[in-house]
Amino acid sequence: MKIGLFFGSFNPVHVGHLIIANHVVNDTDLEQVWFVVSPQNPFKQSGSLLNEYHRLHLIQSAIEGETKIKASNIEFKLPKPSYTIDTLTYLHEKYPQHQFSIILGSDGFSNINKWKNYENIINSTKLYIYLRTGFDVVNTIEANIEILKAPILEISSTHIRELIKKKKSIRFLVPDVVNEEIESNHYYK
Repeated sequence: MKIGLFFGSFNPVHVGHLIIANHVVNDTDLEQVWFVVSPQNPFKQSGSLLNEYHRLHLIQSAIEGETKIKASNIEFKLPKPSYTIDTLTYLHEKYPQHQFSIILGSDGFSNINKWKNYENIINSTKLYIYLRTGFDVVNTIEANIEILKAPILEISSTHIRELIKKKKSIRFLVPDVVNEEIESNHYYK
């Protein structure tokens, strides 16, 4: 099976993430998208991160009933911080029957040369890149890429957390079930 790995903190997951995942399963040759929840991204501060199990649960709630979109806790079992190359290596060993690709924004692709062992990643893995405002795709590293014409929504998890702290509504930015979970558990307050 062809599986796209959508890595991120998802702190919290929002409709922009879900629209990208839905676009990928509808408009590419990938058969499934896995939201890979990163317990600790080496490029981000972990201080404002909600517990990884809560973030995973929010994704599971948001995608309930979907057969082509899954939530993955695979990085919970690996050393922290999470490095994509280590996760790919683990997944190839655990699921040799699957073909894995990476889904990332053009902002992430512009920094891929800073990733651990990025040469190994681009030599062995196809990258599906969705465009982000202000980040053109310049493929000077000759990676195997496919540029997606996914809908662009300027929504960020950081902005959502700021709204929550200011006691403002996040309705329509996250699925209703995610909004309810955040409110009832007092996340990000």
